[in-house]
Amino acid sequence: MTQTTDLTALHDDTEILLANPRGFCAGVERAIEIVERALAQFGAPIYVRHEIVHNKFVVADLRAKGAVFVEELDEVPRGSTVIFSAHGVAQAVRKDAEARGLQVFDATCPLVTKVHVEVSKMLQKDFEIVMIGHRGHPEAEGTMGQSEQGMYLVETVEDVAKLVVQDPNKLAYVTQTTLSVDDAQLIVSALRARFPAIHGPKKDDICYATQNRQDAVKFMAPKADVVIVVGSPNSSNSNRLREVALSLGTQAYMVDNAGELQPEWIAGKRRIGVTAGASAPEVLVDEVVQRLKALGAQRVKLLDGIEESVVFSLPRGLADRH
Repeated sequence: MTQTTDLTALHDDTEILLANPRGFCAGVERAIEIVERALAQFGAPIYVRHEIVHNKFVVADLRAKGAVFVEELDEVPRGSTVIFSAHGVAQAVRKDAEARGLQVFDATCPLVTKVHVEVSKMLQKDFEIVMIGHRGHPEAEGTMGQSEQGMYLVETVEDVAKLVVQDPNKLAYVTQTTLSVDDAQLIVSALRARFPAIHGPKKDDICYATQNRQDAVKFMAPKADVVIVVGSPNSSNSNRLREVALSLGTQAYMVDNAGELQPEWIAGKRRIGVTAGASAPEVLVDEVVQRLKALGAQRVKLLDGIEESVVFSLPRGLADRH
């Protein structure tokens, strides 16, 4: 099939459905603003441990402004300013930064910090803690790193079946904030079945933005012939959006930018759903929409959804600077 055939394969009434809400959440906006304000206040370079948020466009933009992204603190010169990413860090990283004399601004999402506080309180009560999360993800590593012992990571229901703990009556669980709501519930149910006395958080750890974006896809996917998710490959919540659409029987693809969109994905489709992960800026969504229009889509329809009004305050030392 030639490119020309693909370009003309859309129907005359092909419509783009825009999920609502989509894109940046309050935690991501706060993290990016912390880096930008630190650059304005202290000048480049500002060091950032790990990608501030999981989006290539955002990281490249901040790098161009003078941010230097590192994986470990031994890459940061003594006395420099360093920012911890939105995903949170282990206690050992905080101690290391202090020992190196680094000025730290913490961009950890407050909803991740809430999970860390839950872990700390439970550990003080001599509970062991099960974390539901993705092995190797920086948020999971940061939460697991709140203690050197007494914590277990589970990714699947199968992991729950193999879990061995010291005291089933002194057990609690927390979850990574960016999980699939449905997948997490399956694992929680498995934990409760295996360990009836297990304690859970008073309020679900999965963040409001993750929940809202997944709900928006659940609303949109049945109306769409295909769903395009804007997000980077290492973005947990973006990957979950694609999985949610697929679980509802709708074809779904994830792209970092409009250039990755393949015409054959939308050939013959009348309704094209578009959403974006919580770390993907709206400019990338706009470019995908323009690309779809260039390929023949006629109209854009913004779907109904929840209006988000959450705002998180900035760390002391940056909040009063403009």
